[in-house]
Amino acid sequence: MKHPLLRTAMAVGLAASGVFAHAETQVERGEYLTRAADCMACHTAKGGAPYAGGLPIDSPFGTIYGTNITPSKDHGIGLYNDDEFFAALNEGIRRDGANLYPAMPYTSYHRVTREDSDAIHAYLKTVEPIERAAPETSLGFPFNVRMGITAWNLLYGDGVPLESAEGKSEAWQRGQYLVDVLGHCGECHTPRGMTGAMQPDKRMMGAVLGGYLAPSLLANDLAERGWNQDDLSSFLKLGMSDQGAMFNEMYPVFHNSTQYLADPDLNAIATFLLGEQPPEAKVLTEVALDELSTSAQRGRQQYLNVCAGCHAVSGEGKPHIAVAMRGNTTLRLDDPRNLLRVIEDGIDEQQFTGFERMQPMPGFADKLDQQELTDLLNYLRQTWGGTDSDLALADVQALQQEAGSE
Repeated sequence: MKHPLLRTAMAVGLAASGVFAHAETQVERGEYLTRAADCMACHTAKGGAPYAGGLPIDSPFGTIYGTNITPSKDHGIGLYNDDEFFAALNEGIRRDGANLYPAMPYTSYHRVTREDSDAIHAYLKTVEPIERAAPETSLGFPFNVRMGITAWNLLYGDGVPLESAEGKSEAWQRGQYLVDVLGHCGECHTPRGMTGAMQPDKRMMGAVLGGYLAPSLLANDLAERGWNQDDLSSFLKLGMSDQGAMFNEMYPVFHNSTQYLADPDLNAIATFLLGEQPPEAKVLTEVALDELSTSAQRGRQQYLNVCAGCHAVSGEGKPHIAVAMRGNTTLRLDDPRNLLRVIEDGIDEQQFTGFERMQPMPGFADKLDQQELTDLLNYLRQTWGGTDSDLALADVQALQQEAGSE
């Protein structure tokens, strides 16, 4: 009898080989895989050349800069052979033998197949070489001692164990490879411990990054927020759905990665996340004003003052301008921090597939005092978010202080 982990690894390998069969050449497969792995998001600075590095990545241990992975021989990976590239992707080991920082998600890429690694490398050899060094990562002691990562790798280098794929459909297995391995979704959606490693017992349960919550991707939690398989796969392809639009750190994931994936792969992701017998998506009904708390009733006026012009008086939103409040997944999160941050910080203009756009949303941090903000949050969450509880002024103040300390 095969060991369960071996069965899982074999299933992942089989799924991987079938995901990208539509590509005609190794380079075409590699381009698709590079999109699926979302390499551009971390290896492209804002306004910079693709894959030329320089993007600052904030971590609890300091700022780490994305490296140049163009085929430049002086500044990129132009001297890497396939074995060396696979070691970097799979084990976090550079060509010179030094350890990469785990900001490179090799704990997820650890299960990328050799065939797929070679295809990604074949594609990256074809991109324009950029002869520019990315900024050097410089962390404080002891995090600047790369040899210490060797010990970290002994403990965590194999990443979070995969769920057994035994008895699962081909679509589920394909989705597991795309989500847990190539797409490395758990790197953001799984909480981390004091050492910076993902906590396997809390896989996909949600984590706070840069003051925003990367929410839970567990099936029951997704269904509680109104997600079904069709909406989820459409959201990944189009960047928007009845549940809202991509923003914050998920917008680059859509922009650089998920919009380019084939429909069968998007459906596979939804199948894996929601399960082959998905829980029923929860449908909410709007709550009447007189059924709201006193704070929420006051918040109705704040909504009319600063929100209704774009999101409409009754929360239906406006096509190509602003998303609807009805059914919006951000309002349905138990944790209100994302809603608070969006209201205070605003959202940049968003370009989606085709000619679809969403206009920029201004921030209202200087327009609402803390009590007005609390009332508005309660109005939104109780009217369209399915909660009957009140946030206190102290709750909002605590979230603001937490965001200010990051």
